[in-house]
Amino acid sequence: MKFVDEAKIFVRGGHGGAGCVSFRREKFVPKGGPDGGDGGKGGDVIFRAAQTHHTLLDLKYRQHQIAKNGGHGSGNNRTGRSAENLEVVVPPGTLVKDFETGEVLADLAAAGQTFVAARGGIGGKGNAHFKTSTHQTPRFAQEGLEGEERTLLLELKLLADVGLVGFPNAGKSTFISRVSAARPKIADYPFTTLTPHLGVVKHKDSPAFVVADIPGLIAGASEGLGMGIQFLRHVERTRVLVHLIDISEETHTAAWKNFTAINRELKNYNPQLLDKEQLVCLNKIDLPAVREKVKKTVAQFSKKGIILHPFSAATGEGLQDILGKIVTLLDNTKNLEP
Repeated sequence: MKFVDEAKIFVRGGHGGAGCVSFRREKFVPKGGPDGGDGGKGGDVIFRAAQTHHTLLDLKYRQHQIAKNGGHGSGNNRTGRSAENLEVVVPPGTLVKDFETGEVLADLAAAGQTFVAARGGIGGKGNAHFKTSTHQTPRFAQEGLEGEERTLLLELKLLADVGLVGFPNAGKSTFISRVSAARPKIADYPFTTLTPHLGVVKHKDSPAFVVADIPGLIAGASEGLGMGIQFLRHVERTRVLVHLIDISEETHTAAWKNFTAINRELKNYNPQLLDKEQLVCLNKIDLPAVREKVKKTVAQFSKKGIILHPFSAATGEGLQDILGKIVTLLDNTKNLEP
């Protein structure tokens, strides 16, 4: 299934049904009073978050969500049928924004949460409501009110406990495929991963947690370079960031440069991202070109007050230690809102 994390849609509630102009017509009652019924209510457009959906792909191709109109009133004081609400199912983690102003209208972070995106119009009153002592035969009724309408922008932010960040080809996809059942495309060239991937990880007796492989972060990503900010939103809901660094084709000093470059992009996108717990890892130590640089690289980070954790996603060396540290960080942040 294609992954789509943004969709622009138009929503409109159903119009209310019109009230009825009618008079009683009974044998031996030559001048029956007004008996026009009210119109029914138009349907609402309601968003509901459900685990059955993982992408906004459906809405990308169904950009008009219009609820049905209410039924018209009829004689004998019969009220028109109220229309059923139109339910639009979205993945948990969907933000609903006003397309014109950018205002966040709803954050459907959990399955089961709902949001009324457009209310249906109320039905008009029939002429039976307008009879007075001086006006016994009103020959008018109300039209139903129009339903609300608006253009919305939906943004999906993945719900994950841990976000993998780093430059392309740093080994994020290999990491997530090694520790979970997720199977992203893996190859030895940049931008292999073009969509986010989620993997569920179980480490020893600790509760399972969800890891998100966030693709496309390069210098300038917050300004739209590479895959741009298209995927940066997905790290906002995570509690822990695991920063993978690859220096297999660079000197040991490049590790710090890569680390600061990615953090600069995170800060430019949202300064609060730097408040998250971050585990910094040096990947690919199975390669001789990296192993010979490990000591110098670890020492360089140590001087900056940061612990660098060497490991190999390919062979699994040091991986269990990484997972244990992730579990500890998650325990420390379990009471914090992502």
